[in-house]
Amino acid sequence: METVRGVVELTRPMNAIVGGILTLIGAYVAGGLGVHPTAAIAAGLATVLAAGAGNTINDYFDREIDAINDPERPIPRGAVTPRQALWCSVILFCLAIVLALTLPLMAIAIATVDLLALVAYTKLFKGLPGVGNVVVAGLGGSTFLFGGAAVGSDTLAPVALLGLLAGLTTLTREIIKDVEDIKGDREEGLHTLPIAVGVRPALVIGTVVMIGAVGVSPLLYLDGTFGAAYLLLVIPADCLLIGSALYSFRDPATAQLTTKLGMFLAAGAFVAGRVVG
Repeated sequence: METVRGVVELTRPMNAIVGGILTLIGAYVAGGLGVHPTAAIAAGLATVLAAGAGNTINDYFDREIDAINDPERPIPRGAVTPRQALWCSVILFCLAIVLALTLPLMAIAIATVDLLALVAYTKLFKGLPGVGNVVVAGLGGSTFLFGGAAVGSDTLAPVALLGLLAGLTTLTREIIKDVEDIKGDREEGLHTLPIAVGVRPALVIGTVVMIGAVGVSPLLYLDGTFGAAYLLLVIPADCLLIGSALYSFRDPATAQLTTKLGMFLAAGAFVAGRVVG
């Protein structure tokens, strides 16, 4: 039972499920959730499986770092062996690929790029200053675009803007998280952004990126795509996101959690914009 619990924990099931929900939001914002529900559900499940696989392979490669930063993770505490984690990741990736292949060509292309990035992230990109953060940000933003492409929508502009907003806010959150993990990353010889440029300059970069994200959020209201309902939700989301970036200088752990909350509120604004118009 401990091994089963450890395998489930490796996938970070809540994060994976949230990824699937975000894909469905992308399909809805694109106007295709009700038109092509089967494709939307397939895309959502593929996202859940791929996210679980990515989280698992990340723990496989990060097992020595986690022994320092988070020794209660399943591999460091001995609940799951590295080999078991690797096989779990392979199975989940294969299932995600099978589902993705049932979708339109654009969705398959997005899924292919994302899956390759997930596999390569820890070994190739994570330790490069800022590069790993950008890869994760791109994966976060593409989740919405994947949902829109999965339903074959021709109106991807709102989804693309939502993806851009999500990608930029994820970039800031990843920088803040690297500040949290700086001790273990330094001992492993990784050259993350806070290690390369210093903690405060890294947080300044994150704050500037967040300001850029907030700056693009009103565009769909200004061009008439969404109305007042969108604006009423996106303004508090923007305030929360900016506040989180500023608070990261004091408490990075709390700031990255409130940043995630702000991202969900912003996604809700896009849903409200689609519902009300």
